[in-house]
Amino acid sequence: MSSPASQIVDAVGGPDNIVGLTHCATRLRFQLRDSSPIDKTNVESIPGVMGAVPQSGNRYQIVIGGAVAGVYNDIMDLPAMKELSSDGEHRSDADVKAEHRSKGPRGKFSWLDNLFEYLSDSFRPIMGALLGASLFITFMALMGSMGVIGNWADSRVTLSPSWQFVNLAWQCVFYFLPLLVAYNATKRLNADPWVGFSVMAVVMLPGFTELGKAAHPLTLGGFTVNVVNVFGLPLTIFNYGSQVFPPLIMAAILAPLYKWLKKIISPNVQMIFVPFLTMLIMIPLTAFLIGPLGVYAGAGLANGLKAVNDVSPFIFAVLIPLLYPFMVPLGLHWPLNAVMLLNIQTLGYDYIQGPMGAWNFACFGATAGVLFLSVRDKDVTMRQTATGALAAGLLGGISEPSLYGIHLRYKKIYPSMLAGCLVGGVIIGAGGGLRTPAFVFTSLLTIPAFDNIGLYAVAIAASFFTAMALVIVRDYRDDEHKAEAKARRRQARAPEAPAVSATPRTVASTEPTAEAPTSAKVSSEDVTITSPLQGRAVPISAIPDPVFSTGVVGDGIAIEPTTNTVVCPADATVVTAPDSGHAFGLKLDSGVELLIHVGIDTVELGGKGFDVKVKAGDHLRAGEPLVVFDPVVIDDAGYSKITPVLVTNGFDYSSVTGIPADNVTTSTPVITVVK
Repeated sequence: MSSPASQIVDAVGGPDNIVGLTHCATRLRFQLRDSSPIDKTNVESIPGVMGAVPQSGNRYQIVIGGAVAGVYNDIMDLPAMKELSSDGEHRSDADVKAEHRSKGPRGKFSWLDNLFEYLSDSFRPIMGALLGASLFITFMALMGSMGVIGNWADSRVTLSPSWQFVNLAWQCVFYFLPLLVAYNATKRLNADPWVGFSVMAVVMLPGFTELGKAAHPLTLGGFTVNVVNVFGLPLTIFNYGSQVFPPLIMAAILAPLYKWLKKIISPNVQMIFVPFLTMLIMIPLTAFLIGPLGVYAGAGLANGLKAVNDVSPFIFAVLIPLLYPFMVPLGLHWPLNAVMLLNIQTLGYDYIQGPMGAWNFACFGATAGVLFLSVRDKDVTMRQTATGALAAGLLGGISEPSLYGIHLRYKKIYPSMLAGCLVGGVIIGAGGGLRTPAFVFTSLLTIPAFDNIGLYAVAIAASFFTAMALVIVRDYRDDEHKAEAKARRRQARAPEAPAVSATPRTVASTEPTAEAPTSAKVSSEDVTITSPLQGRAVPISAIPDPVFSTGVVGDGIAIEPTTNTVVCPADATVVTAPDSGHAFGLKLDSGVELLIHVGIDTVELGGKGFDVKVKAGDHLRAGEPLVVFDPVVIDDAGYSKITPVLVTNGFDYSSVTGIPADNVTTSTPVITVVK
């Protein structure tokens, strides 16, 4: 069997379809020639793959989790991948994407994709350094809370030289963050990253700050700033340490200027004059205009959020964790990360990370619930996925493996997760909010970094266990997946029973067997289920799908329909009724749980040819219609119309038996269930 690396390459169309490949902390990032033929289900079935995220512009992301670097290296080591670039090294993400963008438009919302990707790529390469720094911060916070040192986050408190040195271990990352962001952002836009780095470095020099000694205060729009005259122009002096908005704006302006200069300057002298002229223009532009603009933009956003928090810390603490589950998949959380850093620089603390922790731990709790169910139900693949995602979350504070690998694939998880977010947010709000003097990743290891450790610990524990419990109780799967899980549990409880074969049984005849009862033989004490549509009733072994034909989902009957209306076979409550109309989950008043699956693979039609008559929660009488389907649409698509009718809670009964017959109506018993 081929390796996961080979399977991934094959799944995305082979080496010839790959224009470029990079990776981030959790995902492989492909730039493809054509992403349209990729089967997302096939990709997600590969061992080790947590999820797939198609994007515009033939970009494709595959979520791996913490093992992404190893999988990336395995892919790069494949002989077929050696020729991706002429020099044996892969081009940068920016090079690949720039080449593809030059080929034509990228779609209706490409600008939004580009913006989020720009933010992501500007921070992504330094996430490891930020995570490492956050653990140093946690250590300092722990020492402070134990009384070993004084208030390490207060610049007015003088620590001993030894502890000052330890403090430098995290300060270096955050103070020079503008330089790191400038480099990444400029590189992302396909300009010389060292030029962007150098431009931003000017305003971070000690000499630039020294200019402030000759400055005079000036009030602008409520801000008091220090201004010094340089060649007759007002230069605003800021401390740019930890600022991220100025380098992001600077790089966005520098890149097109750099490319334009390369076009108009002779290649023979480009090495000298393109960097020189870029710096000649961008250094004063950044110092006089872009830098202050970035500071004001960040301050404006931070002040807006602070105003909400000042008016009602309770509302703010509830709102933030409820918004994050929708912001993270869209990339909207990156600006908030920048605001957190700005808060720490200007206020000396941040008030967003505490409520954000409620979201993170609700996310991890939902993953723990999935892990519990996967262990209970012997689901090896999901158990592996959930274990890796939970470890990345609890130890690293990283939510992407959980979010992309599980939660976005099973939307039923979201309500349970939001309930956890709400509970944690309410606790934090009721406690008056939380502060932290430094930027940290909200994991188990960083709990000591918050000013009220007890409140924070209670809040995240409540978020975690609320989401976990709700996922366990509500489950996260549809009826078919739950039925498969129940079948695995039943087999595990009765190992002496012969295992169900994974290969469909061959049926020589669909006539009733000697063991199969007829409608006349059904005891009045048994539960009888009539056919939901007219046609021919055949054993489930005749279904052209091994998931159904082997009885893994449940025992019952299959109907080859001669009419196009599916009715409720007994008084029942509709449990599931998707818009696609291909399947219905019913709970009969007798207690029997029934799955009616209209055709095989008809979910691929996306509802075309199906007129759904009910919705989840409806209570129906026997004979009321569930759906009317167009058999021509199903035939034209090449799918089978055979309709499995299966009892999914058969382990609650002593036997479930289908009753084959050549001609059945909606009043003909086709299944008998013995209590």
